[in-house]
Amino acid sequence: MNCRKCGKELIPLEVSLTKKLINRGATSFLCKSCLAKEFSTTEKHLDEMASEFKKHGCLLFMDE
Repeated sequence: MNCRKCGKELIPLEVSLTKKLINRGATSFLCKSCLAKEFSTTEKHLDEMASEFKKHGCLLFMDE
């Protein structure tokens, strides 16, 4: 699976972040770099958010 904007091969974390931040039913996804640009943030901040989501039991991040 590849990023819908830049074509980079995606990792599961990026799929989970896209579902959490954009649409749980998404069928196309963004890499961390494109997500960071979309939300005017950094990749590091997205990693921190994912860690928090996982810590709070979000099922999208259980396999990370």
